[in-house]
Formats: sequence, C-alpha cells, structure tokens
Amino acid sequence: MKPGIHPQYRPVVFRDRSADEAFLTRSTVSTDRTIEWTDGNTYPLVEVDISSASHPFYTGKQRILDSAGRVEKFRARYAKKK
Repeated sequence: MKPGIHPQYRPVVFRDRSADEAFLTRSTVSTDRTIEWTDGNTYPLVEVDISSASHPFYTGKQRILDSAGRVEKFRARYAKKK
C-alpha cells in the first residue's frame, strides 16, 4: 500500500441515541467528538440514530422512530391517492 493515501483505521465508539447503547469498534470515520470509555482511554465518538440495539429486526419490537417528520410526509403524500 502507498503511504499517506489511506484514512486512519483506529478504535471508535459508536453510540445509538435512541437505545442509549454504545460499542467500541474500529473504523476510518472522522469526528471531532470524543468520549472516555470504560477502560479509561479516550476514543472518537460517532452518534447514530439506529443500530442493532434499536432496529426492530434485531430487537423484535416494532416502533416508529421519526426524527425528521418523514413518516408524516409519506402518509400525507399517499393519503391523497386513496
């Protein structure tokens, strides 16, 4: 591999906002936010809206998570056609 052209692959914490779950993994994503993990080290933090901790397929629970009003826009658009 050529040096200097690849993004930095490092440990990153992903936190699910809706389930209040966090997990440490490795990624190339860049962020300015950091968090102190349970091992005492500080890692970059990426907040996500949905993960396996809150997705209905993995949890077996059906719930609507609408942070941008998309469900109402969809219903309003297709309610006219009925």
